[in-house]
Amino acid sequence: MKTGRFVVIEGIDGAGTTTQVARLAARLKQGDGLSVRTTREPSDGPIGTMIRQVLTGRIVGADGIAPGWATMALLFAADRMDHVEVDIDPLLARGVIVLSDRYDASSVAYQSVVSGSRGEQAVDWIRTLNRYARRPDLTIVVDVPPDVAAMRREARGEAAQLYEQNEMQRALAAFYKDLPRHLPGDRILVVDGVGSPDEIADRVYAAYCQPE
Repeated sequence: MKTGRFVVIEGIDGAGTTTQVARLAARLKQGDGLSVRTTREPSDGPIGTMIRQVLTGRIVGADGIAPGWATMALLFAADRMDHVEVDIDPLLARGVIVLSDRYDASSVAYQSVVSGSRGEQAVDWIRTLNRYARRPDLTIVVDVPPDVAAMRREARGEAAQLYEQNEMQRALAAFYKDLPRHLPGDRILVVDGVGSPDEIADRVYAAYCQPE
């Protein structure tokens, strides 16, 4: 049986990654008749569930402060290995296309930006933590200006999560534009994330269909 394809959609908060994963999955299933499963990170496993509670402020330290960037990087790496072993690898072995809403590019981006002046040292360390994680066959970055993403987050009407401060999102947007440099060897395509969900979905699908 042919091994499936592992594709990741990335972007800053408000880029629409969740929407675009769902739309690409529907298009591949209904239009192309393919076997597709969607997933996300943090995962729905035990470690991923805990991370989501940290991100929404339900888990904090004894002093009321959220865990630091290094602790979060370790938690994300542990969740990722569990995610790959329990969900992703078995599906790929069955020939299923796996579409993930975020993967280790998010860890490299978010935790290194939060690390402040550590910059490239943090990137190298986070990549080392994830060196045994399966590499995606393709990563699609949905590129959205930070102000547009901020308006989308505000329109959701939800409480801001740990990393959703506007200044941080601006730094993350710049990081994602430079993502191929930080993940050399990975196949990374950037698509314009401005426009209607249908227009963006067409660009994501076109990126998915680009020959390697």
